[in-house]
Formats: sequence, C-alpha cells, structure tokens
Amino acid sequence: MPRRIRKVFVIGAGLAGLAAAIRLTQRGLQVTLVEAAMQAGGRCRSYFDPMLEMTIDNGNHFVVSGNAGVAAYLKDIGASDRLHNLGARGPAFHDLRDGSKWTLWPNDGALAWWVLVPGRRVRATHASDYLKLAALLFPPKGRRIEQVMDCRGLLWDRLLGPFLLGALNTDPRAASADLASAVIRRTFARGGHAYRPCIAHPTLAAAFVDPALRYLARNHVEIRFGKRLRALTLSPERVTAMALGDGVEPVPEDAAVILATPPWVTQELVPGLTVPTQFSAIVNAHFKVRPPRGAPPMLGVIGGTAEWVFAFEDRLSVTVSGADAIVDESRQTLAERFWRDVAKVHDLGPEIPPWQIVKERRATFNATPEQDARRPGAETAWRNLRLAGDWTQTGLPATIEGAILSGNRAAELTVGAGSGS
Repeated sequence: MPRRIRKVFVIGAGLAGLAAAIRLTQRGLQVTLVEAAMQAGGRCRSYFDPMLEMTIDNGNHFVVSGNAGVAAYLKDIGASDRLHNLGARGPAFHDLRDGSKWTLWPNDGALAWWVLVPGRRVRATHASDYLKLAALLFPPKGRRIEQVMDCRGLLWDRLLGPFLLGALNTDPRAASADLASAVIRRTFARGGHAYRPCIAHPTLAAAFVDPALRYLARNHVEIRFGKRLRALTLSPERVTAMALGDGVEPVPEDAAVILATPPWVTQELVPGLTVPTQFSAIVNAHFKVRPPRGAPPMLGVIGGTAEWVFAFEDRLSVTVSGADAIVDESRQTLAERFWRDVAKVHDLGPEIPPWQIVKERRATFNATPEQDARRPGAETAWRNLRLAGDWTQTGLPATIEGAILSGNRAAELTVGAGSGS
C-alpha cells in the first residue's frame, strides 16, 4: 500500500511551480523547489538591464480583477497591494488609422448597460454589435473562433480582436473558441468588476516572485537554483530517482514529484506524454523615457505594429502578442517601428530614447483547437508524479491565472494521493 506523501520535489520555479510549492507548504508537506536557472519566475520575471540601467520585466503581463487564482496567490504571499487596478475606467485606445481615441468604461454588473452609452463603448460602434459576443458563451466543441462568429467590423478590429489576441497569443480567427469562451465567461459575462486590467507594480518580480520566495523561505522550503533535472528513473508505478545536476537523488516511498517545466522539457522526461508542439511568440520593447503627464497606464494601439503600450514611472513598454511575423526582424528595426507608434500615440518626438527588445519565441502554446487537444492533465501514469504549467489542461489559455491554478491542482492531487493511506 502506498505510503502517505510527506515530501514533494517541485521541479521548476515559474509561477506554476511557486504556486504548487506554496499550496503544499500550506498543507504541511516538506517541499524542495528545484530550478534550472539562477532565478525564479520563468517567463514572468524581472531583471536588471545594464543597457538601460534599470530593472525591467521580460514582458508586460497583466491580469484582470476577476482572476481568483491570482488574487488568492497574492494574498497568500502578502503581495495583494502589488497589483495596480486601473479602476472603473478601463484601458484607453488609439486607432492610428484615423486618429480616433476612446476609453472603455464598463459598469460593474453583469447586465452590460454600458454598451448602450456611446461615450462608454468603443468609438463608432453600435450597441447591437456587442451581441456577437453571445456566440462565444457556449460554442460547439473543437471549433475555431472564425467558425462560430463573424470576425469583421469595427468592434472586432478595435476591441474583440486585440483582446482575444492578447489573451490567447494566437491569431484569434484561428484560435480555439473553447478557450475564448472560457475567457469571455470569466470576464465580460460576469460584469465590469471582473475585467478591470491590473498591472504588476513596480515589476513582475516584485509582485509575483520575490514575495513568494520570501514566503517559502519563512516556511523552511529548500530552494535549489542552477540544478537541471536531466532524467527521471521510473518504475511501473512511481518515480524512484531523479538525475539532478551531476548526481542522482532517490525519491523515497513517501515522496512525490511535480514537474512544473516547459512542455518540450516535460516530454523528454515523461515517456509517451502528448504535449503541445506549436508555439507563438511575444515581442516586447522597453524605452527609457518618462511617460508624458496624463499618459494612460495601458493603451491599446490599433493599426500599428505596437499593440499595447504600458506607462511605468521610468519607462514606456510595448507588447506585441502572436508576434511570429516580426520576431525574426532585427532588434534595431523593431525598436524603430515600435517607437514610431509610441511617439504618435503619446505625441513625442522622433528621436528614439535608450531601448531594449525582449523576444520570447516560444512564449505560449499556439491556442488552436488542435494544440489545445494535446494538453495533458495534471495526473500521470505514475502515482507520485504530477504535472503543472499553463500549457497543461487548465481549461484556460496560457495565462498567469492558468499557471497558478495548475500549480494548485497538482499540489492538491499530490496531497490527496496519499491522504487515505
């Protein structure tokens, strides 16, 4: 009979691994957190950039106010105050094609009367346009978005397309309607209070990573950086050992392993595992310049190369999702293209300030129906091995919320696996 699980090795210190380690610690288990890199956070990280002489994020991630997993995670680590909620007035937009500007202003309740008010909805759209969102509430399984709704018109160009591209990091026309539906039902369908954009302040690490590491240290979690998991030794029933770094570490009968590693790494470690194989890029730019007075913290750009411009105290940052078409362009070319858009929307001069370009070529799995079907669940054929990561089957796209929920799920399954023994 399997022994009660008392110790867990969590492999990978991205948000999924951090969330798993925190949940396991709360449940009274002994935890060792192992990370191949020399820092935690995975794709949600911050670092000091010597070219800009400032700390920047690898990318601009934002969450929404209705992300319950994120809220609980931040509360657990004492960092609830590290998210800047944009408030009732949502993100601003600027359409470079005709110079139009507007700011969304949804009401809090699920009855979306704000779409009836011209000054609160997308410029030049009609209230009836918003009815097309109903097609994404309960779409037929396995369809692309373009198969269940009309992906044309001003509302699509100015809101739905950019929103879904940012959420799915995939051409929204070809993306999974199931995943889009999960996003819509957790945001627009719940009312404005559930989709206020929230931005980490002052950095991603300050909000999501550093407080988590301090929490784990206070709770006596062993953290090993610079240790790569090279292989697992597997019996028919369980993981018996791990090749970590230059040595082999046994996995006792009362121990378990959670792999919170990227899909391509996990597939090499776990025989016969099906994982997503196609990925989408994200390109980010950081410009060392103080934003002009009154600059919105988050600005959607329509009709340009830049898609979202974020205003921080000491920099303006650009994010482009689904960036496969531009990821191979030179850094200089990208900086020049992005700055032209930034200068237009913020009425700045043509001279480019100091800049940095950050490319994530495999930022997320490609959120098509075919790739979504390849996502494994948290459980495996081995009773002491679980999987976590935003690429596992969370029912959500590859988001911060999905990563955290996947870590929680893997932790709870691990605790439950031995609780009755």
